[in-house]
Amino acid sequence: MRSSVSARRQRGPGGDTTRVAWRRIVPLLVLGFLFRLPAPAHAAPEGTLTIGAHVSLAPTWFDPAEAPGIVTPYMFYYLLHDALAKALPEASLAPALAESWSASPDGMSYDFVLRPGTKFHDNTPVTAEDVRFSFERYLGVAQSTMKERVAAVEITDERTVRFRMKTPWPDFLTYYLGTTSAGWIVPKAYVQKTGEDGFKKVPIGAGPYRYVSFTPGIELTVEAFEGYWRKTPSVKRIVYKVIPDETVRMVALKRGEVDIALSIRGELARAVEQTPGLSLQPTSSPGTFWMYFPDQWDQK
Repeated sequence: MRSSVSARRQRGPGGDTTRVAWRRIVPLLVLGFLFRLPAPAHAAPEGTLTIGAHVSLAPTWFDPAEAPGIVTPYMFYYLLHDALAKALPEASLAPALAESWSASPDGMSYDFVLRPGTKFHDNTPVTAEDVRFSFERYLGVAQSTMKERVAAVEITDERTVRFRMKTPWPDFLTYYLGTTSAGWIVPKAYVQKTGEDGFKKVPIGAGPYRYVSFTPGIELTVEAFEGYWRKTPSVKRIVYKVIPDETVRMVALKRGEVDIALSIRGELARAVEQTPGLSLQPTSSPGTFWMYFPDQWDQK
């Protein structure tokens, strides 16, 4: 399907302001698109991107320790936080905060070497102790599976973390780096200072965007973190507006109140293709569907 990105500059009351005028409709995840934005490595971020979200945002989604087993919160993990390794445009599991990892020949331990120079939003360094702390506070849906099999998390030097298994577990990397959020790292000192509730109210991570404000049921605002290790974000500010009704999201898009509307389907999606200035960007969201025939067990 066709897609287009346009930009324009406007002069506001206080002088020159820049607004990036995006006209895309993405069903769920938009961050892969943002990571592909062409920009010089050291260009200053500019503009505001406003997204019409299809769900009401929950503060627990700002904390990767409590991932509920659905994909939606990962929109905000990718914004605010970073993982040892994660899916990126170049690979389904690409090095991030960890520049490399390896398994022992007997499968009883896994070592992760941290990338030098990575920082949290308060400019404190990402350390091996933060990695251990993040694993230990993980409370997501796979916590029992993970913690029943991991004997200990050891810091072998300032940049290396070792996970020791109770018995060989070939699926450790799949669980730790793929199907759970246990490998997403938060700052130990900050969490201990603010407390668990305080961290959810004002989260700090190591991701490309830092938390600015959150109004429950209304909107979340984040700003570019220029100290992000991978590259300086292209867009300075992102605003997620909570618009659960699909028709209302569509109207907001047409009026220019949002630049991206998530999850536009069916007849509304077809209307997008017929509307000048708008484009439809399909996103593949894996799911499982089945049919159950209970009468098959009834001998009559």
